[in-house]
Amino acid sequence: MDIRRLQAFVKIIDLGSISRAADLLNIAQPALSQQLATLESTFKKKLVIRSKSGVTPTAAGSDLYRHAQTLIKQLDRAMVEINLGSGPLVGKVSVGLSPYSAGSTLSVELLRLVREQLPGITLHLTESFDDIYSELVMTGRLDMAVIHGVGPMKGVVFTPLMKEEFFLLAPEALELPCSDTGAVRLQDIVDIPLLVPPSHNFVRKSIDMAFLRKQLEPRIAAEIEALLTLKDAIVDGLGCTILPWSVASRIVVPGKSKIWPLHNPTIHEVVSLCVPEMIPETEASLAVRELLIGLAKAMASSRNWPGTQPSL
Repeated sequence: MDIRRLQAFVKIIDLGSISRAADLLNIAQPALSQQLATLESTFKKKLVIRSKSGVTPTAAGSDLYRHAQTLIKQLDRAMVEINLGSGPLVGKVSVGLSPYSAGSTLSVELLRLVREQLPGITLHLTESFDDIYSELVMTGRLDMAVIHGVGPMKGVVFTPLMKEEFFLLAPEALELPCSDTGAVRLQDIVDIPLLVPPSHNFVRKSIDMAFLRKQLEPRIAAEIEALLTLKDAIVDGLGCTILPWSVASRIVVPGKSKIWPLHNPTIHEVVSLCVPEMIPETEASLAVRELLIGLAKAMASSRNWPGTQPSL
């Protein structure tokens, strides 16, 4: 099996187009199509479905894509290790950080520690609402990800890092009924417009489930994925949102917006580190993982993050 054919196949799936992959790889499109045909002949399976909008992998193609990613990574890592011998840890480590979780709050500190303690490692950090991080980890496109949830899920392993409590972020001028401890009940905000992530987001699912359990119908005014837009919308009095403290504290504006604890019920979710089950980790990724776990433990045990506690 020619590794270059597998590399070309991965590029075709990543780009969703044979022509774009051919341009990027500087290969004539007919030659690239022939390489794909050779792979399909070798495995005796159709690997992609062609359409006017591009190509998508079949079930067999998805399996090959996952294994090809593993093989290519192992070859790249072998090249690095052999060339550098027993020198300092080097390589690229990719980490996905869920934008609406404590993971995004850890990003700058993780970068600082890697630069100080592992200067030979290039850290690739990504925060995206569009990507499903567990799938990217499973296929090897990410080495690890910090996300909400505990699994189980085939192809990946979850390590719980901490439990986050969710809070209400509202305009300062909004008057809300609250308990003696200053907490707000869900039933008292059903008529207030909420600005929340889309329905596929884990934070949104937690919010929806909390209202459902109390047999309440939230008033969803807008779905917003941009934190800066969310911050400005709340300051302008366009609505409220519900977020973990780690996120709400980043966009609260003193004197213009305010964070309220929630009760009856409280909303909690576990933040976990997701790593691949089948793809071997490099020494570099293991070193970054240890730093990330250490940062998460310190954050969970710190009193600076209300509602955040170590996961059991």
